Amino acid sequence: MNKLSRRHLLGAGVTLGIAAAARTQAWAAPETAYDLQFILHAVFFSDETHQAQPLDPHAFVKDPSAAAAVGPQNIPHIAGFRPALVAGSLDVEAFNAQGKSLGFSLADWFAAKGSVKLTPSDGGARLDCRFAQLRPNGVYSLFENHFDQKPIGFKPSDGSGNGNSFTADVNGSAAISMTSPRLLTHDNAVLLVYHSDGITHGLERGEIGVTAHHQIIARIPA
Repeated sequence: MNKLSRRHLLGAGVTLGIAAAARTQAWAAPETAYDLQFILHAVFFSDETHQAQPLDPHAFVKDPSAAAAVGPQNIPHIAGFRPALVAGSLDVEAFNAQGKSLGFSLADWFAAKGSVKLTPSDGGARLDCRFAQLRPNGVYSLFENHFDQKPIGFKPSDGSGNGNSFTADVNGSAAISMTSPRLLTHDNAVLLVYHSDGITHGLERGEIGVTAHHQIIARIPA
């Protein structure tokens, strides 16, 4: 074997070795796990849509001067009510878009807290969630946002709508785990939906602003 052939084979061997190592490293690299804190959906929405005054499109307050209108997220509301302002008075009653009391104050509504641990699982993602200061005995569901869809899409976090709902305890606390069939990315968020009618709606959230209200949200980092 001449020197040129030997150098060629050695170079090829090094190249193949590097390629094999890269393939092994790529195969072995774990997907990212996240520990995320939920934030108020009102704050998230207002920031994303550049609202002049941060507001909640899913909770309403009395305002005698408010005309009937279609508010943010295309939620129509009756006259005498308007979307609640995040920086407004909190010691007031919260209502749905049709003027029905939600049974708590804005302070209670905005007090909700939660965390979610996302762990890759068989091509999907396991969600371990903990919540506090929810509506005592309130009915809730977890959905995932799909920001890559226009309009934004929503799917049950468990994929089927059979295991994504829960009832908070008498103290407003809850813990729930489920597995999403999809690996979540920055195109997604974990969304907590409150059902003011006390009923879950399977694959759907319910009537937005009337029986279904986005409360807190955690978007997956980029």
